[in-house]
Amino acid sequence: MRRKLRGPLPPRHGLDPARLRMPDEGPWDTLLEHLVERLPRLDPARIEQMLREERIFGLEGPLGVDAAFVPGSFIWFHRDLPDEVPVPFDIAVVHRDEHLLVVDKPHFLATIPRGKHILETALVRLRRDLDLPALSPAHRLDRVTAGLVMFVITPEVRGKYQTMFRDRRVRKEYEAIAPYDPSLELPRTVRSHIVKERGVLAAQEIEGPVNAETRVELLEHRDGLGRYRLLPATGRTHQLRVHLSGLGIPILGDDFYPVLTEKPLDDFTKPLQLLAKVLEFDDPVSGEHRRFTSSLHLTAWDSPDEWAAPPAAEAGDAELTSSRTSHRSTAP
Repeated sequence: MRRKLRGPLPPRHGLDPARLRMPDEGPWDTLLEHLVERLPRLDPARIEQMLREERIFGLEGPLGVDAAFVPGSFIWFHRDLPDEVPVPFDIAVVHRDEHLLVVDKPHFLATIPRGKHILETALVRLRRDLDLPALSPAHRLDRVTAGLVMFVITPEVRGKYQTMFRDRRVRKEYEAIAPYDPSLELPRTVRSHIVKERGVLAAQEIEGPVNAETRVELLEHRDGLGRYRLLPATGRTHQLRVHLSGLGIPILGDDFYPVLTEKPLDDFTKPLQLLAKVLEFDDPVSGEHRRFTSSLHLTAWDSPDEWAAPPAAEAGDAELTSSRTSHRSTAP
């Protein structure tokens, strides 16, 4: 197995530096010329400034503004960080041992760095706060979903845990709060074909072979709301939200389904009422059977007066509901 080349820059704020390999040939005389062409989204003046400030490194140390382009060489640098809105919620450690870290991720905190969310992510916070620079996620959880996320501490066993999630050998159980519809027959299994196009925020159900399956169970109901147990057999993007919306009972606090609405990043009110409640699996390293349960609770059930329960699938929504469910099959 080929070892990853160790760079000269340590992590910063829990983030590894970016690493670029230079092409084996090219027309550039200087590193600056190459980077200006290679990184079109970055202002050329900013690239030049980073070189003058010795923020771009080769194996032998910092590179200057006149550094030559060296074919096949590597460079390292830390990216500029975006301005981020601090997420005012803590991450609770549920379990930690030699290899695994399981946490309760709060609503509004992304799992890994992406786009506008870099430092305010679970991975970066945990690397920094727990001094675990090699920590990596075994799977991901949506930014707006709260609950259990599992990270791997030991790089040598990372693949075994990530493969376990990929091969669906982890039993996942979610809890959701949504409108109660007495005419909806539950429990049932919802099966459909879900697609999520790159650059499009919302997923949709279309005709095609089944690639998404969710078991939906009603645990209890009161005051027009239901508390549901969701057991996904697959892990498509936004699967649980799409399936409940398609049943006419969209999850409370959902800004995507059935209608996409914009919510400011600094608005931490009315979080999506979806919780990753249970992770259960046979440990691929120790062989031990493991079951982790979230200690978080969904606020709509604890404080129902703060939430107005929308009606389940009014007659005027019949056409929309029909179009969402036409590519879905359900079974008791």
